[in-house]
Amino acid sequence: MKLIEEHQEKLGQALPALIHELLDEAPTARAAVLRERLNTEFPVLQDRLARLYGCNENFSDWLNQVVAQSVQLALSRPDDLWALDIQRAKQPNWHLNGSLGYCAYTDKFAGNLSGVRQRIAHLQELGVTYLHLLPFLKPGTPPNDGGFAVASYDEVDPALGTNQDLQTLTKELRAAGISLCSDFVLNHVSHEHEWALKARAGDAHYQSYFHWAQTPEEVAAHEKNLIQIFPNTAPGNFTFIPEVKAWAWTTFYPYQWDLNYTQPDVFAEMVQSLLRLANLGVEAFRLDSTGFLWKRPGTNCMNQPEVHWILQAMRSLTNIAAPGVLLKAEAIMPTQDLPPYFGLGKTQGPECHVAYHSSLMSASWVALAEENTQIIQDVLSHTPALPDGCAWMTYVRCHDDIGWNVLRPEMDARGAEQRARLLHASQFFAGEVAGSYAQGAAFQASDPTVVHGTNGMAAALVGLTSAQTSAEQEAAKSRLVMMQALSLFVGGLPLIYMGDEWGQGNTSADEIAQRQGPDGRELHRPMFDEQGFANRHDVSTVQGQIYAALRAFIQAKKQHSSLNASHPLSTWNTGTSAVLGLKRGHHALGLFNFSGQTQTLSPAPAITQNCMTHGTDLISGKALDLQGLQLAPYSAVWLKK
Repeated sequence: MKLIEEHQEKLGQALPALIHELLDEAPTARAAVLRERLNTEFPVLQDRLARLYGCNENFSDWLNQVVAQSVQLALSRPDDLWALDIQRAKQPNWHLNGSLGYCAYTDKFAGNLSGVRQRIAHLQELGVTYLHLLPFLKPGTPPNDGGFAVASYDEVDPALGTNQDLQTLTKELRAAGISLCSDFVLNHVSHEHEWALKARAGDAHYQSYFHWAQTPEEVAAHEKNLIQIFPNTAPGNFTFIPEVKAWAWTTFYPYQWDLNYTQPDVFAEMVQSLLRLANLGVEAFRLDSTGFLWKRPGTNCMNQPEVHWILQAMRSLTNIAAPGVLLKAEAIMPTQDLPPYFGLGKTQGPECHVAYHSSLMSASWVALAEENTQIIQDVLSHTPALPDGCAWMTYVRCHDDIGWNVLRPEMDARGAEQRARLLHASQFFAGEVAGSYAQGAAFQASDPTVVHGTNGMAAALVGLTSAQTSAEQEAAKSRLVMMQALSLFVGGLPLIYMGDEWGQGNTSADEIAQRQGPDGRELHRPMFDEQGFANRHDVSTVQGQIYAALRAFIQAKKQHSSLNASHPLSTWNTGTSAVLGLKRGHHALGLFNFSGQTQTLSPAPAITQNCMTHGTDLISGKALDLQGLQLAPYSAVWLKK
């Protein structure tokens, strides 16, 4: 503690001589900018890292080296990216106004990174400004969790291309107004990563990069407090490593070894890898599994205070070397646990720019199964206002399962028996409830009475792939578009999953059978639907109708500043639980009918109490009177006052 206090006392002192030497030799213009950034960031950085590593005697030397490496990366940053940083510093909310994300696996979307360049025109047409390509760094030998078991952070997966291909792609995307997001797996590495291989070979230094349990009793002591991520396919949180004669901490899969962030070199190596990728043109990072970064015996080892010190230190170093880059927290947990990832916890300060609003996503599906929006309203009532420059990422589907348990706090607040609603939703979208239209599947559910997750593409879950009649098809299309319209209305950065723009269905059984090491989530990881792509402009086809309807909402989002996330979001009493009413500021209203029946807005008091009685439909341009307004089944209406 004495060493930490000494470091804390030095806050605000001049930068170390090592840094001054680097800047003295640097081009004058860059050196001046970097000095300004360092004057702002160094005190914060030193504070957070002293909290984490200040007990180490060589902390000051280590800190100076970490900062020097980041300064060197800033000095070597390509001119176009340096200019982009300067531009975005003047417009810190550049990512909030009319932004649209798109998410895909590189191989399934376009074969490889060069193939993605051929899809840029489609992304532009759709209105995409942010492309999240799921893991494209060199993975371990399959199975590798879809690439989330990273064997090298400095190399592109050879099956997808080269580092030069990545640079070429990022330049072409930037020219098209699209920022590339890369996954950056913070919690673990592949057992084939160089660090793991050296640890297996007996290198004590690299063994310190990982967490170890020495006895079965030690494993059991930890396990009693930990959750299981994949209870069916990868039960437990530890894997015995014969060469080390100990158990490695493996939260997710046995081939993914959790990193030990109490070892300062782990932090230093990881942040430098991130900044090197930023210099290749990556403009955003999805920080994977952030909640698990710090292990504390006797706890569930999730969301510990040190997690936020780590992320704030990473943000500070990014602000020095590549401030135009966005950091996105992949923290799939109840809404009440998310504010600290925006720097709103006990230790406040800039942290992540974006976080997934997984509770809203899951609640939307529960509301669809129940035809009742009460759960969405509960979630939104727990959703805090965010610091300037921060945004929620909203989405209908993604590459992962729908996790129902993030909604436990909202359910428990209404009574413990309410959790049965989550089981019902899970069974409904797995097609196990009488009258269900869905063609999804339960995920990691060994006990039919226990809820975990649900897999499936959005089109399959809303009933589009099971529709037998034109009426069923129309209802399914409406459900899909309405769900997307809600995500677009709420999100500061809404995200569309590949294929959802025209209602692509599940991966075929034959295709799943051909994949090595598949898990249940392969159901919603199909290859890009070339036929859907070909039909997208043909409104006589289902794909064309969905595409046209979705594009209309996307264009409205971009054209009307009243829909920007800078305007506060609030609920609006529609007089019926089947219809969700949301307001953006004082001038924009969204109405979402989750019912299969036409709904009429009444009685009058519900309308007049909300101080908005009429508006212009932002899609059709028609003037509408809210009193007595009829909403078609599963419809979405956006209005401007």
